[in-house]
Amino acid sequence: MSRTVFIIDGFNLYHSTRTASKHLGGQSTKWLDIRALCESYLYTISKTAHLQDVYYFSALATHLEASDPGKVKRHEEFIECLKDTGVKVDLARFKRKPDYRCFHCGNTDCGHCGQRLKQWEEKETDVAVAAKLLELVFTDACDTVVLVTGDTDFAPAVKTAQGASPQKDVRFAFPYNRVNNDLRKIAPKSFRIGKESYANHQFPDPYVLSSGEKISKPSLW
Repeated sequence: MSRTVFIIDGFNLYHSTRTASKHLGGQSTKWLDIRALCESYLYTISKTAHLQDVYYFSALATHLEASDPGKVKRHEEFIECLKDTGVKVDLARFKRKPDYRCFHCGNTDCGHCGQRLKQWEEKETDVAVAAKLLELVFTDACDTVVLVTGDTDFAPAVKTAQGASPQKDVRFAFPYNRVNNDLRKIAPKSFRIGKESYANHQFPDPYVLSSGEKISKPSLW
């Protein structure tokens, strides 16, 4: 039996589902049952592959709440559904970058060129993903690790894991429209996730938690 763990780069997957929805004619794909999605790809690993754990890494975009009311609540409710299926969630944070000045007038608040002078960046998620990968490999907690991402920032961690434990199978599952050939060279057994797979693995609406509480799919999802 191949003990298989999936590690999810939450925002990479989220933006992929947004693209998939557009390419599916507006069909909703963000209400995604990630555990079921991962289980559907076990056959690509081996006939004996067993889904041991799914780790989901993301952050709550509280800084966008003013411009998009309900955004955090939608994400939190989605996370509750993930947890109910056994997905292990690790939330990082967003940190505001220092304001930068407009190239044209030197001001930090400028409507001249439409630049976004105030920016935020997700912090700690990439490190947390890399740390989890190495922990799983070094402690012999699994036989196969699948990173669901197309982000090359994880290449060094994957190379380290492969070098330290060459008997472990480390590969990528590229979210739709996120295929990365550089990562494929590092992990040749990597595979693509199709947009139809998102559509076929949606949570029911409403989703009923094991507690009996019902969570309705957000109207914007």
